[in-house]
Amino acid sequence: MCGILAVLGCIDNSQAKRSRIIELSRRLRHRGPDWSGLHCHQNCYLSHQRLAIVDPTSGDQPLYNEDKTVVVTVNGEIYNHKQLREKLNSHQFRTGSDCEVIAHLYEEYGEDFVDMLDGMFSFVLLDTRDKSFIAARDAIGITPLYIGWGLDGSVWFASEMKALSDDCEQFMSFLPGHIYSSKQGALRRWYNPPWYSEKIPSTPYNPKVLREAFEKAVFKRLMTDVPFGVLLSGGLDSSLVAAVAARQLANSEVACQWGSQLHTFCIGLKGSPDLKAAKEVADYIGTRYHEFHFTVQEGIDALEEVIYHIETYDVTTIRASTPMFLMSRKIKSLGVKMVLSGEGSDEIFGGYLYFHKAPNKEEFHEETCRKIKALHLYDCLRANKSTSAWGLEARVPFLDKEFINIAMSIDPEWKMIRPDLGRIEKWILRNAFDDDKKPYLPKHILYRQKEQFSDGVGYSWIDGLKDHANKQVTDAMLINANFIYPENTPTTKEGYYYRTIFEKFFPKNAARSTVPGGPSVACSTAKAVEWDAAWSENPDPSGRAALGVHASAYEAQKGGIAGKIAIA
Repeated sequence: MCGILAVLGCIDNSQAKRSRIIELSRRLRHRGPDWSGLHCHQNCYLSHQRLAIVDPTSGDQPLYNEDKTVVVTVNGEIYNHKQLREKLNSHQFRTGSDCEVIAHLYEEYGEDFVDMLDGMFSFVLLDTRDKSFIAARDAIGITPLYIGWGLDGSVWFASEMKALSDDCEQFMSFLPGHIYSSKQGALRRWYNPPWYSEKIPSTPYNPKVLREAFEKAVFKRLMTDVPFGVLLSGGLDSSLVAAVAARQLANSEVACQWGSQLHTFCIGLKGSPDLKAAKEVADYIGTRYHEFHFTVQEGIDALEEVIYHIETYDVTTIRASTPMFLMSRKIKSLGVKMVLSGEGSDEIFGGYLYFHKAPNKEEFHEETCRKIKALHLYDCLRANKSTSAWGLEARVPFLDKEFINIAMSIDPEWKMIRPDLGRIEKWILRNAFDDDKKPYLPKHILYRQKEQFSDGVGYSWIDGLKDHANKQVTDAMLINANFIYPENTPTTKEGYYYRTIFEKFFPKNAARSTVPGGPSVACSTAKAVEWDAAWSENPDPSGRAALGVHASAYEAQKGGIAGKIAIA
């Protein structure tokens, strides 16, 4: 994952300004430690910090068209770049970079090419012929991007807001699936899939279609020229990613370069649920398994650095980001630069435990739509910034555009949690990979109940965070929180503690406004909290807060309810 910074239309093109741009771009170097690039054209600057994944030898950025009149700086991966190159056979390519197609697509199709891209990306493109520019972000917001404005009329774009916060008068998160055009001076949405309207779909469930779409999504994300692996928690989603990747690696040309054995990585407190399940999955599918441990104190010691990197004060995000941040450092030390991860499945299939209370299929579907639209503020932000802090790239097959379209077109009646029919959360995904002839996973792993990452790494992790926060924040501080933090006022001592750290690094109103707020139970949106009146009395966002759903399912298993109702 790379880091980009672009400043367009500033009134200063002095050496001092160039030095300032370099200084600000350097704040993003953790995202791209392999090389730095800067293009200056009159009053416009495009900078790049590169993490070399595809074409490490010649793919340095910014990238250009044939006569260098079109300049682009990109953070991301374009998985269909080879197919796009075939459509651009009249163009001359300078590198093997997957991102170079963006410059040529613009030259060929103008601003309307973004939907042709299959991948995760944020980019800024400058057309020096008329000094116009565009910026765009991928459909779901897998890669981060912020937009800001200077007092001199300049427009700024950056992968992380730490590069904008000191020099922009105002800034905000760039909306996923949108494009900004200087010719129009506004954002417009380029991503318009059928599910976006939240209209209730009616396509019958076909397990073969769903399975093959996911396998295709995993395969295309094996595009790499560097060592890679899979983040494996032992839960359903990461286990499926690992199982599919392991099969494809054993039967594809990818194996020729890096060997046929997949590397998998897991982190947790010693004795945590994730470690036990992940080791079992790794042994079953035959990966080379790497297990990392951390202590509660080590996690607490890292909190300030974690919040600086992930740029949020959201409690759930920080809880889950800290172990992922620590694990990413260990992974990078092994020479790995890219990993596959399982984010997005719970949003698409209603996998969080609170979905047990969905009153009907209409509200179930609408909630999944809301969750996908908000991913860029939560799980995508966590997965990207926690790994990018150490120059590691995370790819997310569940958020493949084609896979989302197929999964979100299924009649949500099939996604509903129906114990009377033996259907648990994410049943349609589990069922699609439930192959008795050639099993992808052990049965009890395939039907393992949802654990939030912050829970699965060890239940004492969250308890330890709360205890630490209680020692740092007094009752009086929390009582008066609405006067200190009137926007998104913290309601717990843990939330207050994280907010104080965030404000130290990002004290502007614009920064705190990039963080979402509102009531939530077990990762629900504020709208879904209305499903159960008792939820308003339990503000803790942990998965264990789903009012007995998690505990009762495990007790049911102990009581001997077998098969697909009791979840191991």
